Amino acid sequence: MTRSVFRFLSRQPETIEIANQDYLLRLPRYADYRQWYQLRSESRSFLEPWEPSWRADEMTESAFRSRVIRNEQEFASGQAVPLFLFHKPAETLLGGLTIGHIRRGAGQNCMIGYWMGERHAGHGHMFAALKLAIPYIFSSLELHRIEAACIPENSRSIRLLEKAGFEREGYLRQYLRINGQWRDHVLFSLLSDDAVPNRKLPL
Repeated sequence: MTRSVFRFLSRQPETIEIANQDYLLRLPRYADYRQWYQLRSESRSFLEPWEPSWRADEMTESAFRSRVIRNEQEFASGQAVPLFLFHKPAETLLGGLTIGHIRRGAGQNCMIGYWMGERHAGHGHMFAALKLAIPYIFSSLELHRIEAACIPENSRSIRLLEKAGFEREGYLRQYLRINGQWRDHVLFSLLSDDAVPNRKLPL
């Protein structure tokens, strides 16, 4: 491990909550299973075109518990920060946002991915989540570059990234296997140098 990784782990808390008066981003918990199952099940046809193929046991409670354990391990090791997005005050699950592929050393960058339940899509919730996550990535994690990639046909995700200040960088050929097929992706990035401290993203 590099010195920067040791420095990151030495101050890494056991859990994390990023919040404002309306939204909460936190690590998944076992108790979230019922909400997660309901939201993912009813949104399956909405989500599948943009995600890796769902496994046969995808929605089982045991698979969810394994996911929570893996999320906690990834967070503790500094590899990723997998978060659920809730609307306050009732902590209604809206979707998820993962700060993944955290790379230290000379790179100091990460990749973000996200999903939103179908009934909550189109209401600005994920944009609000990005407004919370981006300062955390640049300030608390001390990273320099955020990357995001999406399928070219995913116009909703492209508009979201552009609205949040991401710049289109290029085209990744057969970058990820999505819904059983290798798919090209458009690559976007946001640099800490482009994110003015305390700057409010446009509504």
